[in-house]
Order: sequence, then C-alpha cells, then structure tokens
Amino acid sequence: MLTPRQKQPLVKKHGRHEKDTGSPEVQVAILTKRITELADHLKKNHKDSHSRRGLLKMVADRHAHLKYLKKKSPERYGKVTKEIGLK
Repeated sequence: MLTPRQKQPLVKKHGRHEKDTGSPEVQVAILTKRITELADHLKKNHKDSHSRRGLLKMVADRHAHLKYLKKKSPERYGKVTKEIGLK
C-alpha cells in the first residue's frame, strides 16, 4: 500500500498538474511502484498466494491503462514507458 506521501512524487513527475491522480500516466506510475513493492514481498514470502493474485490483477490493470494510452496518444505512451522503464 502506498501512502499519499509516497504517491506525491509520482504525481508531480507524471501528472499534468499537482492534484492529477486520474490520468493514465499517473495510474501506470502508481501501479508500477505497487507492483515492484509487491514483487519484492513475494520474493521473501513465496507461498503468499493471495498477494500473488493481487499482483496479477495489478499487472492486468496496468496493461489495460497502457493499452488505452497507446490507442489514445502514442506519444504519451512512449514517454511513459521510457520514463518508467517498461520495454
């Protein structure tokens, strides 16, 4: 779980304005941060199948946001994937 203090730098870096938490770029950035934290947790606790299911749901959600962004604005998609380090 990310605290608002942890989300703030992501919103500032990827958002269109200070309070922007709904744009696909910010959603992808937040999901990526949560995915990396949960992946680290699962490396230590490999039998935690409930968290593994949540991880898979987050990855699918991030994929859906990226697919939408690629369809609507390929420039923004390219920028986000480059900044976050996907692909």
